[in-house]
Amino acid sequence: MHKWTAGEFERLVLQSKPRVAVFDCDGTIWSGDSGYGFMEWSIEQGLVSRETSDWVDTRYRAYLAGQVTELEICGEMVQMYAGLQEAELRSAAARYVAEIVRPRIFPEIASLLAILKNKGVELWAVSSTNKWVVSEGVRDLGIPDLRVLAAEVAVTNGVIGTDIVDVPTDEGKSSSLRRVGISRPDAVFGNSIHDLAMLEIATNAYPVNPSPALLEAAVKNGWGYFRPASVEGLEAAVGGE
Repeated sequence: MHKWTAGEFERLVLQSKPRVAVFDCDGTIWSGDSGYGFMEWSIEQGLVSRETSDWVDTRYRAYLAGQVTELEICGEMVQMYAGLQEAELRSAAARYVAEIVRPRIFPEIASLLAILKNKGVELWAVSSTNKWVVSEGVRDLGIPDLRVLAAEVAVTNGVIGTDIVDVPTDEGKSSSLRRVGISRPDAVFGNSIHDLAMLEIATNAYPVNPSPALLEAAVKNGWGYFRPASVEGLEAAVGGE
């Protein structure tokens, strides 16, 4: 399969003249897992009780052991903030993104997003990370809050609850897109097997920094892929691809 250079990747996307482009976030727009990272950071900041901290830690360990599904843990990593003021979480997410996420944005993806925005392309972010972090992370990249589909719970009178609104992961990502009227996006960008369902409904699929499982799926689908320079440099340093 073909690994695109940065120039090839950008040309391919622009030549397809997308009207609607959908991006996963963690590992696609920026490196790292901002959902897990924010959970750890918010615990360190004392935003949740020790009891809640112990509970979510136990659940996350069970997730790593395969005893809790991706859907369950992503929902619980939002429910853990129940009872807090949403304004407090928005403020915390802004601090976390400024400190941790923004420095990890892939320059090639930021550049592509800027070009697409200037061309009037409708940009969407779809992620199983909590919406507070995702919205903050993509706002300056041209994706407004109303075009962010991410893990969220109901908020009543400014207070975070436990009722799940959405957790877009796996098939849920394509389902969330269909709910907002997007059944065949022109371009989809994703990095993991949890993005496969929405990559498969795209007119043009663009694996970015693909995980081994997504790389295998990309081979079967005849897709190329792109690895940002920062990832290539890290892999070279550790003897990877």
